[in-house]
Amino acid sequence: MALDPVVHLIEDDEGVRQGLAFLLTASGFAVRVYESAVAFLDALPSVQPGCVVTDVRMPGIDGLELQRQLNERRIGLPVIVMTGHGDVPLAVEAMKAGAIDFLEKPFNDEVLLSAIRTAVNRRAEGARRYDEAAAVALKLASLSVRETEVLEGLLAGRPNKTIAYDLSISVRTVEVHRAHLMAKMGAANLSELLRMAFLVRPMDGG
Repeated sequence: MALDPVVHLIEDDEGVRQGLAFLLTASGFAVRVYESAVAFLDALPSVQPGCVVTDVRMPGIDGLELQRQLNERRIGLPVIVMTGHGDVPLAVEAMKAGAIDFLEKPFNDEVLLSAIRTAVNRRAEGARRYDEAAAVALKLASLSVRETEVLEGLLAGRPNKTIAYDLSISVRTVEVHRAHLMAKMGAANLSELLRMAFLVRPMDGG
């Protein structure tokens, strides 16, 4: 059973930290608080899925460096940074590094709650897409060499006739392989087949 998402709140000001934790808890979120980015990184092995809300300017490791370290460790937690008036450039840098939003203090409670809902939903969508891509990869692995070659032709936008010419086989044989690979992939039509394949192998423009 999936665990409820947790808001990981990182704020070095104890008063602000307690106030935000109360707001989030009262709004139905599970919350874990950390007095520093170092404390959060130390707790990473036991951190539950959810999102991170962090002050951008903190002693030691700031919000920007935290985002960089999460990227390096491939931690897929959406990050929202909170910033004081003079720290917007830092927040912009954090967003360039992958943070999904920043909130300039003082902010309305509902603005924070809305940003967290968006972050949690985005993470859930990302997890769903990961699971779907893993299932597609297994199906792709079940294809024969010839079925894979036909699929490559379809992904390149080639009609059956061109695929047949490229592979030195008949159009009818291409149609048979195409029907088999569609069945193995569980695709009802060509557009669904392409969508599935591009989940695993995004278009590279080539």
